[in-house]
Amino acid sequence: MVANKSDWEKFADIRQSYPHADQVGKFTVFNIGGNKFRLVIVVHFNRGRLYIRHVLTHEDYDRGEWKGD
Repeated sequence: MVANKSDWEKFADIRQSYPHADQVGKFTVFNIGGNKFRLVIVVHFNRGRLYIRHVLTHEDYDRGEWKGD
């Protein structure tokens, strides 16, 4: 897995590996499953950890309720 072998220090480093990743507030969002789903993570760069917060359908993502987490 790319994330296990990466030494990301900032969001721009993630974009080098995943050019279509987006920063939405404190979250990093990836389109997965042929753009049918969204993977929402929080990255703690100082700890070298990432945490999966949500795996959402495109419809659930668009509702935006996840942003309050």
